[in-house]
Amino acid sequence: MRCVKLLIAAGAASLLSSAAFAADMPAIMPPAYAPPPAEDFGGWYLRGDIGFSNQNVKSVKLTDPASYAGLSSFSQTKDFDTAGTYQVGVGYQFNNWFRADVTGQYRGNANFKGTDLLSFPWGGGTANGIDNYSASKSELLFLANVYADLGTWWCVTPFVGAGVGAARVSISGFTDTGANNANFTPGGVPVVSGPPVASFATAASGSQWNFAWALHAGLGYKISPNVTLELAYSYVNLGDGVTGTASTFDGSSGGHVFKFNNITSNDVKLGIRWNLESEPVYAPPPLVTKG
Repeated sequence: MRCVKLLIAAGAASLLSSAAFAADMPAIMPPAYAPPPAEDFGGWYLRGDIGFSNQNVKSVKLTDPASYAGLSSFSQTKDFDTAGTYQVGVGYQFNNWFRADVTGQYRGNANFKGTDLLSFPWGGGTANGIDNYSASKSELLFLANVYADLGTWWCVTPFVGAGVGAARVSISGFTDTGANNANFTPGGVPVVSGPPVASFATAASGSQWNFAWALHAGLGYKISPNVTLELAYSYVNLGDGVTGTASTFDGSSGGHVFKFNNITSNDVKLGIRWNLESEPVYAPPPLVTKG
């Protein structure tokens, strides 16, 4: 009988102890708040870029060589000055590696200087001459671009891309200053000897639209959740450019047009991409107080 009483007393003590311990415990914690998984895209973005061009042209030729049968150029030098580029665009980030945008770019006036050593038939022989060209060139460039982002390390994302579109190439202020050894006798018969004869011609401004394409590569640096700084290189093919009709100052010759064949450029740009989609904001878990 005494053992039974001891067991009953021990059980009662154990229950009282458990009840006291439970009273001291905090209320049961609610399940932790887990934010939904992040969407795998960044949404719409705006962009702006400034940079400079380093341009080249394959050759400068007359568009009507049949009017100058036998005219040939045996040495030509061509050089463009550096010019500024200014670009804006809108794009969409489809996922963490693929995005696309549409851009419009104004390419500032680049001064051109060239020298052409040429020969042409004259008076039963061959005359030699040298032409010095000068002009100014600018473009409007519109491209649809796609890019592949190649991963991110320490907030830096390398990328490659390509674009296609249209370019409006404008040539203005073209002059052709030359000297050749073609001369005339007092009777008006052309000969190919004698002192050089100077010539000077100008051309009206000319513009034309071309198919254009570009290749891109660069680095993006995310300076905030919605802003990315971008340093990029682009190789751009702008097509051809043409002058207006050229004529000499006295109107003695002219009526022809000069063509700038296959204009390309190596561009460097610094830009900013601004993501229009706000980063998701999650509510913090509710505060828990002791009971």
